[in-house]
Amino acid sequence: VQLQASGGGLVQPGGSLRLSCTASGRIVRTDTMAWFRQAPGKERERVAAINSSGHIKNYAASVEGRFTISRDNAKNTLYLQMNNLQSEDTAVYYCATDPKSYVRLGPNPQRYAYWGQGTLVTVSS
Repeated sequence: VQLQASGGGLVQPGGSLRLSCTASGRIVRTDTMAWFRQAPGKERERVAAINSSGHIKNYAASVEGRFTISRDNAKNTLYLQMNNLQSEDTAVYYCATDPKSYVRLGPNPQRYAYWGQGTLVTVSS
């Protein structure tokens, strides 16, 4: 399976970006999917996760109310709408997917089987 992430870039504080992650080589509509990020010198952290149906979502406290995760199972694609971006959001963003249930996976990145290549988000004036 390949996960192709896109949509990163340079944005000013307060701006918005929309990340996309399209899976190929495997149908992911029954998977849990998530976005992680990793800033320089920091551990990879889960930003948001969504269950297979799209009805259950979870966000890190630092992005709650600013980021929205969604998925289009017909397109095998995961999205992350990021609004009111701040400098602390600067990181490489990775999409991940795994056939295990949303509850079993939790926030541990090591439990996710499939990863995209990452897309850089830089928030700076």
